[in-house]
Amino acid sequence: MKHKPRVGEAGFTLVELLVVLAIIGLLTTVVVINVLPMQSRAQVQKAQADIAIIEQGLELFRLEVGRYPSSGEGLAALTVPTATGAKLKKLPNDPWGRPYVYQSPGPDGQAFLVLTLGADGQPGGEGENTDLKSSQ
Repeated sequence: MKHKPRVGEAGFTLVELLVVLAIIGLLTTVVVINVLPMQSRAQVQKAQADIAIIEQGLELFRLEVGRYPSSGEGLAALTVPTATGAKLKKLPNDPWGRPYVYQSPGPDGQAFLVLTLGADGQPGGEGENTDLKSSQ
């Protein structure tokens, strides 16, 4: 004798639900493994882009004032309105939430140095912990 389902008994079995949950878990794992490494690469690229923008602001400052800001003035000098306008609307922080380091003159005879210490905030490192510096 076959059992006829009564009204209201239609639905999924526990095994079917467990199989669906296992598939969702596997898919989530694959996505997370592939997406997380991209975040650190994107942060490094953002830091490089920020440094390039700051370098452009420093060059505009030099063209207008005739010199780069001193280390004492810092990068904040780029946000001060002048006759031709501020060089940067807002000074960005690095992707890890710390301000960019600025030195003028730079340590190796450069006109200036703009850098971030990477994700770990310590000198040196590899990958996302690498120090990123201006090209000047």
